[in-house]
Amino acid sequence: MAQVKVYSTPTCPWCIRVKQFLTENNISFEDYDVGTDQAKAEEMIQKSGQMGVPVVDIDGTIIVGFDKEKIKATLGL
Repeated sequence: MAQVKVYSTPTCPWCIRVKQFLTENNISFEDYDVGTDQAKAEEMIQKSGQMGVPVVDIDGTIIVGFDKEKIKATLGL
């Protein structure tokens, strides 16, 4: 089972879409609100090199934005 982390904010529509997509595909994930968690925001910036959300970390593979095809390929869906 892949370890999936989603760095997001509650108001970001693409973040909501990513989480809905993962939920619909029965993929468990940890969600970090980088709007309130400064440490996770720093971690996200270090991993992705940018401040935009969402950032999805699938076993160390970083996907910026809701790139559905890349998420599916990385998870083997």
